[in-house]
Amino acid sequence: MIIVTGATGALNGATVEHLLKRLPPEQIGVSVRDVAKAQHFADRGVRVRQGSYEDPAALRHSFEGAEQVLLVSSNDPHADAVALHRVGIEAAVAAGAGRILYTSHQGAGADSPFHPARDHAATEQLLADSGVAWTALRNGFYAHSLAWLLGPWRQTGTITAPADGPVSWTDRADAAEAAAVILVGDRTFDGPVTLTARQAVTFDDVAAMASKASGREVTRVTLDDAAWIADQVAAGTPEAMARMTLTTFQAARQGRFAGVDPLLAELLGREPRSIADQLADTNAA
Repeated sequence: MIIVTGATGALNGATVEHLLKRLPPEQIGVSVRDVAKAQHFADRGVRVRQGSYEDPAALRHSFEGAEQVLLVSSNDPHADAVALHRVGIEAAVAAGAGRILYTSHQGAGADSPFHPARDHAATEQLLADSGVAWTALRNGFYAHSLAWLLGPWRQTGTITAPADGPVSWTDRADAAEAAAVILVGDRTFDGPVTLTARQAVTFDDVAAMASKASGREVTRVTLDDAAWIADQVAAGTPEAMARMTLTTFQAARQGRFAGVDPLLAELLGREPRSIADQLADTNAA
């Protein structure tokens, strides 16, 4: 049985949908905080059990019979993510899972200015030490994040942000589908695998794409870090959140998100969606 955590969320919920296209539902289980929110899976024959990283006993029960477990990374910025992930890994090991998969992130590294990247690196080390086969899905930076990083460019005609670097912005839906392909496939992926769009672009590139998609000129304005933080705070963003977001730009400047890999396209059997595709779709909507 394949057990998926976080199945009521956008990423792993989509992965379960793709699994249902490829496997009988009785071969799929989900571990969720709120079983009521997963009723749509239960109605289709998926095993639904309550489990969370904060409740090790319930988590072990929800993993019962698992051959593979897909662990979703914690998205709580205030939590000790590594400690929570440790609970998930230990529960999967205790359940006898033959492989643990984890939704990691491109650019995972203990020395990254982007704090989640450090959590991902630490979690990958826990996986490596677990004694169980493991796969870290290093997904490219999700493209929907651009909605708040780019600012109100449609109204202003400008993309105003700190200096950045190339990022292989990746469609979350593509990453979710690739996870399902890996889970059901015969090909073994050991350790980290990188799943990204084909191209890494800067905000200058995005401005050019936005100009083409919208039919009007969109310009890129670069602010120094302190000025950008001040603008964010003045607009109502808590300073701690603004500084956290700034680390995304700082990591991009270091090339942490610049790598591209053909594997995502190979798994999907098609080209992954690009930023240009998404800008065009949004403009047409």
